[in-house]
Amino acid sequence: MPVNLTPNAISAINAGDVNSRPLVQVLDIKLIGSNRERQEMTKNQERFRFLISDGVSAQHAMLATQLNDRVKTGQVKKGSVIQLIDYICSAVQGRKIIVVLNMETIIPDCEIIGNPKTSTESEPGAQKPSSVLGNLQPPNRVVSNESDFQNPVNKAPPRGVIQNQANSAPNFRPSVQPAYQPPPNYRNHGAIMKNEAPARIIPIAALNPYQGRWAIKARVTAKGEIRRYNNARGDGKVFSFDLLDSDGGEIRVTCFNAVVDRFYDVIEVGKVYLISKGSLKPAKKNFNPLKNDWEIFLESTSTVDLCPDEDGSIPRQQFSFRPISDIENAENNSIFDVIGVVTSVNPSVPILRKNGMETQRRILNLKDESGKTVELTLWGDFCNRDGRELEDMVDSGFYPVLAVKAGKVSDFSGKSIGTISSTQLFINPDFPEARRLRDWFDRGGKDAASMSISRDGISGAPKNEIRKTVSQIKDEGLGRSDKPDWVTVKATITFIKTDNFCYTACPLMIGDRQCNKKVTRTGQNRWLCDRCNKEMDECEYRYLLQVQIQDHTGLTWVTAFQEAGEEIMGCPAKQLYNLKYELQDDTNFSEIVRGRLFREYLFRLKIKEEMYGDEQRVKITVVKVDEVNYSSESKHLLESLSRLHS
Repeated sequence: MPVNLTPNAISAINAGDVNSRPLVQVLDIKLIGSNRERQEMTKNQERFRFLISDGVSAQHAMLATQLNDRVKTGQVKKGSVIQLIDYICSAVQGRKIIVVLNMETIIPDCEIIGNPKTSTESEPGAQKPSSVLGNLQPPNRVVSNESDFQNPVNKAPPRGVIQNQANSAPNFRPSVQPAYQPPPNYRNHGAIMKNEAPARIIPIAALNPYQGRWAIKARVTAKGEIRRYNNARGDGKVFSFDLLDSDGGEIRVTCFNAVVDRFYDVIEVGKVYLISKGSLKPAKKNFNPLKNDWEIFLESTSTVDLCPDEDGSIPRQQFSFRPISDIENAENNSIFDVIGVVTSVNPSVPILRKNGMETQRRILNLKDESGKTVELTLWGDFCNRDGRELEDMVDSGFYPVLAVKAGKVSDFSGKSIGTISSTQLFINPDFPEARRLRDWFDRGGKDAASMSISRDGISGAPKNEIRKTVSQIKDEGLGRSDKPDWVTVKATITFIKTDNFCYTACPLMIGDRQCNKKVTRTGQNRWLCDRCNKEMDECEYRYLLQVQIQDHTGLTWVTAFQEAGEEIMGCPAKQLYNLKYELQDDTNFSEIVRGRLFREYLFRLKIKEEMYGDEQRVKITVVKVDEVNYSSESKHLLESLSRLHS
């Protein structure tokens, strides 16, 4: 079958035509960088270089990182005929480089067409493109123009000085949209750089650290609170916000310290902004759920200008919904967008975090068409802001649809999902997925059988998520591997040791965490912390309970610290301490303890072998305590029976 490449495509692109969709052929593909550099690259930082041809001329092109899979999966190879859909052309040390942002493979395998020659073959002494791109690295510092070096207007910069990044990296200036000039009342006032031309607006997907001047126009979809931190360089503060543009590209923007003061009050969720003069760094995927390899870091020279949202071309939000059943096999700490019907909402309860700070926790259940239900844990402000509204709806007999943007998967007890700082909740949203789910639920989905992927043991799940009996802890040698085992045991409390049931702890803060080390009395109402080397008038009282639990297979001793101790005893440690040691009221003290015996709970246990002196012992720690919900327990037993017969 004859193949006709687009005539003069290379020369047209070099002349500035980036609006046509030419057919070209891939003559060569190489991974940029030396062997050592490639070994140090992460998967998300790899970059491929093409040599493309129109049958007469050939030129080097760089492939955007989001298209790397086209090469790795063999969709594009040497000889492939491709159609360039989105691309830009930039000058690098006097040479033109094409950057491919989007393309389609027309013919996967094809013989070389014509006798193409690169421009370097016809220019004596010209530098080969490979020498320009072969060792291309992101600049350590973005230099907008020669005024950063205080050069006079219309004079060349000193020898070796970067001018508009031409000697450092490609200056990508796409002709995607005309330059945007915000109205005067929207501009941030400040000094105007000499010879500074307005940056062209480019898609978020086209951003990369090799660019010079750029601007993006996008809507703020989420905004985090200001967080304080302390490290070796001192104290600081940080906040971030997420952007979405008209092409569906998303990216996170982060501000530190003085930049926080400048932009925090300016940024509003839902508004559209023109942003430029930031630096790009690799995204931290542990904290950033967006589908982008980069993050923008705003600097003192950055600009953020409010734009009128005249055409509404930028969507309010973008979701990638997954069914609840997918969470069952998801990795711990992965980020999910999920939508379901809220079937139950538990009351909000106070929780003391490991750093000594108190927060709120509220648990609700979501159900969807996949036949699964999952626990959603709301933390902090979500408990009151959205949790109370959801609780009122469910209590009134109405089961709302809830969309969760950027929930975090946890395998703490079965599989569940929880809110993080970047999570957004949408109650009864008006979009197709919500309407379809509402219709399913009202037409019979409410009474459809479903299985919870949270808390109880799940078929095929790893050991640390399976329900166990007391005897199985010993019989199966739990806790004796390199990592701790996490199991849930339904058992009854048969004995509580009342000697040394709590300890006096240091309340002082170390950074953002409470010390909590044991303190000793130095005088009347004076306490000394050896770790902090300080005396104080008051101390904390923290549980250190030794509890015997028993089920139908046997009994064992477990240790319960602060949060778990409060759930077992039903009161703060300080109250019991005062009764026993200050008021010496043994009658009321003993009555409280006896009242907690022979109660049945679901104990979430961490089992790990530890060294005591010269002896290895298995230590069982209570991580979480829940009263038995006999309705849920009956469902669990029925599901266990059905799995045995399947």
